[in-house]
Amino acid sequence: MSGYFDGPGPEEVFRGHLAQGRFMIQRSASTGKYVFYPRVVAPGTGEADLEWVEASGEGTVYATTVTRRRPEQGGDYNVALIDLAEGPRMMSRVVGIDPGVVTIGMKVRARVRELNGAPAIVFEPA
Repeated sequence: MSGYFDGPGPEEVFRGHLAQGRFMIQRSASTGKYVFYPRVVAPGTGEADLEWVEASGEGTVYATTVTRRRPEQGGDYNVALIDLAEGPRMMSRVVGIDPGVVTIGMKVRARVRELNGAPAIVFEPA
């Protein structure tokens, strides 16, 4: 197990890529399976052969809900579960449209945008 924790952790590496405007996810070199959220070892196998690869950015809305806020608090926004084309599912937001019209099955495309003062992955309709 030595070497697993040398250098920055996986979340720090992920956030560093976001700061550079890149959406990167991990892939197991031995199985080819993609992994998200960033980890030290692959779930299920425990393999430490995770490598960083650029995500396609393509996804499909798996589930969505609208969070209601007063206009002076920024207005309504949605929270969505997105199935990435590579396989993993992630929580994010769909932006650029009214949060109430985001639908399950909608095709979306990832963008790196600032959210709450930090770079984050959000999605727009494809």
